[in-house]
Amino acid sequence: MAYGVKLRVWGDYACFTRPEMKVERVSYDVMTPSAARGILEAIHWKPAIRWVVDRIHVLRPIKFDNLRRNEVSSKIPKPNPATAMRENKRLYFLVDDGDNRQQRAATLLRDVEYVIEAHFQLTDKAGPDDNEGKHLAIFNRRAAAGQFFHQPCLGCREFPAYFELLEGEIPSSPYAGQSKELGYMLLDLDFDNQMTPLFFRAVMENGIISPPSPLASEVRS
Repeated sequence: MAYGVKLRVWGDYACFTRPEMKVERVSYDVMTPSAARGILEAIHWKPAIRWVVDRIHVLRPIKFDNLRRNEVSSKIPKPNPATAMRENKRLYFLVDDGDNRQQRAATLLRDVEYVIEAHFQLTDKAGPDDNEGKHLAIFNRRAAAGQFFHQPCLGCREFPAYFELLEGEIPSSPYAGQSKELGYMLLDLDFDNQMTPLFFRAVMENGIISPPSPLASEVRS
């Protein structure tokens, strides 16, 4: 049995980065299903449940903006944390080092607002104390109180997502009565298959994107 929720999220900026853009960040037109799942998991997640995004409602006109930001040009080499943990040493990574900092342009979304419709399913890790009503009550309580495990974000950590539990009718979209092709979009990662990215052909109908099941024939990896 599935239990559904409706969460309204909004923010000043968002960047749902297209993976095909390797150097400069370029956002998808709208929130991706994986980003929506990330927001839900930031509020409540346990190994016993799996969030499934049913629909994403676009409540404000899609607006792009360009921005230049300072970013680090490298990551911590993989052996360094392992060595630091094994030998109980301190680990340093200077992100404000001039040699490790560079400016990059980004094409972002500005002034965004969405409603996420989703439900969760119990996984094989659910114990005897786990049930749908319990986790639904936890999520509703945390969302109503503005609680989260980590700050929900709109694609990037720099762009926080504000949220509220929506209990009434979903507001109408400025794209009501329209159909818009959004091209191939990231659906999610297949965590059971070495984190393989999954894509689907996104279409916005009446301002609503309805992601398919990861097992659907239209989904490509």
